[in-house]
Amino acid sequence: MSIRVFLVDDQELVRTGFALILDSAPDLHVVGAAGDAQTAIDRLRDPGSRADVVLMDIRMPGMDGVTATRRLMAVPDPPRVVMLTTFDADDLLVAALRAGAAGYLLKDAGAAELVAAVRAAAAGDAPVAPRLVRRLIDSFLLAAPPPAPRPARPAGLHRLTRREREILAAVGLGLTNAEIAARLCVAESTVKTHLGAVLRKLELRDRVQAVIAAQTMS
Repeated sequence: MSIRVFLVDDQELVRTGFALILDSAPDLHVVGAAGDAQTAIDRLRDPGSRADVVLMDIRMPGMDGVTATRRLMAVPDPPRVVMLTTFDADDLLVAALRAGAAGYLLKDAGAAELVAAVRAAAAGDAPVAPRLVRRLIDSFLLAAPPPAPRPARPAGLHRLTRREREILAAVGLGLTNAEIAARLCVAESTVKTHLGAVLRKLELRDRVQAVIAAQTMS
């Protein structure tokens, strides 16, 4: 079954380019596109435009991507939303996290990274551009009212094996699965298996929450 993707970006060239890339993948299908957030929300309510993953520009005239994401998360069985940003210092990233975004991708991502991010989001993972991870988590922690409390240690942290703790620590550094595999001299599939175990044991939703949890280990 193909993954249905909806594109939301005020730049037609971006929408067209992304559509060409995604439709070239055998398991992806672009079911629609919109140049503004309100049009996207209206169209996504139509069963014919129902999507598994929405690529959402974070900055658009009128309603921004954060507000649109929050509204989409309020509907039954919402799509997974991957935010698109031009700058890795975008101050709306933390707000997008709180709104329920599943991932964050820079618009200068390559074709392979774009396709991989959509597949990961559809599978329930949280694709985050490596350049954004550290900045995103730092901003998230600093966003708390002063004095910023240290994140609570997850109750299941003591249940992690030594290898699972190593992988969680590496995730906290913003490393990708491939980078973690190279660092620990294991297969990437092994990293995915251990990371899945970490998420289950700590009852975490996604990779972003895993990065936050990793801050409690030091």
